[in-house]
Amino acid sequence: MARQFIGESVILCLIAFILSVGLSALLFHLFNQLSGKIIGHHIFEHPGYLFMLLGVAIVIGILAGIYPSLVLSSFQPITVLKGRFTTGAKGVLLRKGLVVAQFTISISLIIGTIIVYSQMKYMRGEDLGFTKDQKLIIDTHGDKGRDPLKQAIAGLPGVASVSMAGSVPGGDNPGAYSQIENVKGDMQIANLDLYFVDFDYIPQYKMKVLAGRAFSRDFMTDTTQSMIVNEAAMKMFGYSKPEQIIGKKFDQWGRRGVIIGVLKDFHFRSLQEVIKPLSIRIEPDGCSLISAQLTGGTDLPKTIAAVESQWKSIIPNRPFSYYFLDEFFDKQYRSEDRFGRLFLNFAVLAIFISCLGLLGLASYSTMQRTKEIGIRKVLGASVGTIVNLLSKEFLVLVAISFLVAAPLAWYFMDKWLKGFAYQITISWWIFALAGILALFIALFTVSFQAIKAAVTNPVKSLRTE
Repeated sequence: MARQFIGESVILCLIAFILSVGLSALLFHLFNQLSGKIIGHHIFEHPGYLFMLLGVAIVIGILAGIYPSLVLSSFQPITVLKGRFTTGAKGVLLRKGLVVAQFTISISLIIGTIIVYSQMKYMRGEDLGFTKDQKLIIDTHGDKGRDPLKQAIAGLPGVASVSMAGSVPGGDNPGAYSQIENVKGDMQIANLDLYFVDFDYIPQYKMKVLAGRAFSRDFMTDTTQSMIVNEAAMKMFGYSKPEQIIGKKFDQWGRRGVIIGVLKDFHFRSLQEVIKPLSIRIEPDGCSLISAQLTGGTDLPKTIAAVESQWKSIIPNRPFSYYFLDEFFDKQYRSEDRFGRLFLNFAVLAIFISCLGLLGLASYSTMQRTKEIGIRKVLGASVGTIVNLLSKEFLVLVAISFLVAAPLAWYFMDKWLKGFAYQITISWWIFALAGILALFIALFTVSFQAIKAAVTNPVKSLRTE
């Protein structure tokens, strides 16, 4: 008899293996899109891999069939035929333990999914310190026609303003060996991030000047002897107030002058990174990116076509290349987006598997208590009372799962959040929401079986032997 049970288990695993191989081949493309990774089909091209997976399926079938075969083959035939056998406490504990383990994984993934999406929402809603919407970025690759192109674009309908720079937020920028007069009066050496910009860049991006002033065409020395720094750079050199660094000397790449302004820190990199010290200078030869601020409600295809027409007229020897700043900046978070989608999909899968386990346990428990339910109904128990009776023990299992899952999820997600310089706080409502969802899912799963047992004719239940 034991061989029969193990054999049936192995056959089921083999059927599952064949179906899973077929589904995997069909879903490879979808998985590649979801994960952002390119996984080849070479696993199906080499028989060795398939035979290895086949061996794993057989081993799983044997292991899965050993326990029920040993338990069921130990029953006495006469007792079984009379329907008077009962399972031991160990079997019940094993089934409940498996359900607790399944729901622990499910609740952990629910908590993780909420935290990941909350972090992504926070990152996208955080004040970046500059405006990035409706900004069309055109890469001139340093072509000599960039200045005439800028002037031509500025006169197009739907374009509010135009500026030029060597870098935009979310992109690369050089570092520069610098010396700046610190709070002690010494020339302190530092390697600062560097932005080359024109006069229109800071006002167009609506960056806030905390002290001093922005670059101005009214001051001709701004092109050769002026620098603006951010708050992080100001603090690096020992100053506590923005006003204190105004007028201090700098020496950067052979360019000497004074600091004329301090900008409020803005996120020129991902929120995963702390805002670094930044220096900003006027440098026409270092500006290759044109930023065109489009007006709200503008016809984008028409405006882009007009810009392209000007491009072909002024820089005909290069391909037209452009992108929108908001989309470009958000590319930094693609890996987190994929991580969130993977979390969500695995959470749904885990919940589905957990519900199957819970449904099986509920069916078994209901069958074992058929006569008890019949007697309670004869004595006047209502349908609600019966449903509450049958559901209560399963909700206890879910509550135990929550108590195990909550600290585990908090520990691992707290470690994940530490990878971000700017992050959310893991609030209590996340755990409360996950617990309520888990309880609702569990109640929904067992309610069908519980209601079915509660409305069954008690006479039929009591006649069951």
